Amino acid sequence: MTTDKLAATTGKGRVITLWTLSGLVALAFIGAGGAKLVGGAAMVEALDKLGLGQWFRYFMYFTGLLEVAAGIGLLISRYAFYAAVLVAIVMVGAIIAHVTVLGGSPAAAVVLFILSGMIAYLRKP
Repeated sequence: MTTDKLAATTGKGRVITLWTLSGLVALAFIGAGGAKLVGGAAMVEALDKLGLGQWFRYFMYFTGLLEVAAGIGLLISRYAFYAAVLVAIVMVGAIIAHVTVLGGSPAAAVVLFILSGMIAYLRKP
């Protein structure tokens, strides 16, 4: 009997942990993507640092749209796996951008990459 209760508790804990993790990562991506979509000062500064000119802002809008859409997708069970894979790919690009061009610490991108990878693994179809 105790093994059944333990399995049920472990399963319930896993679901709660997964939803909490998904919610936090979704908030991070919706916030970051929203900042890109509204053209925040940090985004304009990053474009200046890249030296690609303001025409590159369209790429930032696209990235912001991907991040917001994936953030919402993380909250929908049917799409959570695909959303997690999408944001993991976006984070690989962010890590490369920080290491090669932008400078600064890529720690946030690395953490979000790891968390989105965990979500994708736990939500795999």
